[in-house]
Amino acid sequence: MQPAPPAALQLALRLRQLRQQRPQLTQAKLARAFSEEQSLAPATVSSWESLKSPKLPPVDRLQAYARFFATPRSFQGKPKLFALTELSKGEKEAYDRLEAELIGLRDAAIGDSPEEELVFSRSWLFRDGGKVTFVCALLPEREIGAFGDPQNPNYTELQTYADIDALVELFGHIRSENPAATVHFKTPPDVEPDDLTGHLILLGGAVWNEITLRVSAMARLPVRQVDRGLESGEIFIAGAGKEEREFWPQWLDQDKKFLTEDVGLLARVPNPLNANRTLTICNGIHSRGVYGAVRSLTDQALRDSNERYISTNFGDARSFAILMSVKVIKNKAMTPDFHSPDVVLYKWPQDIA
Repeated sequence: MQPAPPAALQLALRLRQLRQQRPQLTQAKLARAFSEEQSLAPATVSSWESLKSPKLPPVDRLQAYARFFATPRSFQGKPKLFALTELSKGEKEAYDRLEAELIGLRDAAIGDSPEEELVFSRSWLFRDGGKVTFVCALLPEREIGAFGDPQNPNYTELQTYADIDALVELFGHIRSENPAATVHFKTPPDVEPDDLTGHLILLGGAVWNEITLRVSAMARLPVRQVDRGLESGEIFIAGAGKEEREFWPQWLDQDKKFLTEDVGLLARVPNPLNANRTLTICNGIHSRGVYGAVRSLTDQALRDSNERYISTNFGDARSFAILMSVKVIKNKAMTPDFHSPDVVLYKWPQDIA
């Protein structure tokens, strides 16, 4: 067994020291406290404290350590992990110092061990505790089925929503990632001004969602949808001038009844109505493109790899956009793998990679 890099041992020792300063704080109790936000096993805590072969915790877990040990209130009664917004000014200063120390040790450990696989932050984890609002398109009346009629005894409100698959997938994932946050979804007629100033997620295109149209225009992305005569949706155009390109779906048949490849858009920028929060757009030419854009960062098998692609290509940029191919097999949208050839059709910005 190769000896652990010195900085990795220093980090393990520091984490162990922090916990053992509280004699009654076992690894199991610490894991339970952290699990209030995201599930954590005591065995994982043990691996981070190991003096033989320590594992490097992800950055967000080290930030949780800093929050936890920045305030004595964490130990008053049952151990509790406070949100950053719940810390006092003095506690926030203690958090900043400890966060810098722990992440500095982690960075040093990565430098000591080039083979160490980097663990990147998760796009759907909102550490500031801000409100998260989905804005989903409302289906036109002609597309709403019998259960979407309020006069029907079996009326189901979600029957009036477009892109329900994408909504259910992403809503559940974000609630799991941010258990203490307020997360809700609305259609444009129900949106209030305050809903637009938190973390805002726009699902689906602008044809049925005027808020997506307005806010997307404010974000000034180099990607837009236009009508090119495709009856089932609007295609994407990216770039400008001579560099402008069109992106179309693919079909198995000339009658365009069997879709084999859709186009999805994943874009993240500062919210133009509140730059301290984010605006995320998950869009597609059709619903399968929307679903593929969502699944790219929720699918357990591929999300880490795709997060790594985003970090590698866009670094610390607060704004990015990816147009992706979403393959359709047996009427199912397959999760895009950003590292596979021909999946990423266009990315912006292009000069960071």
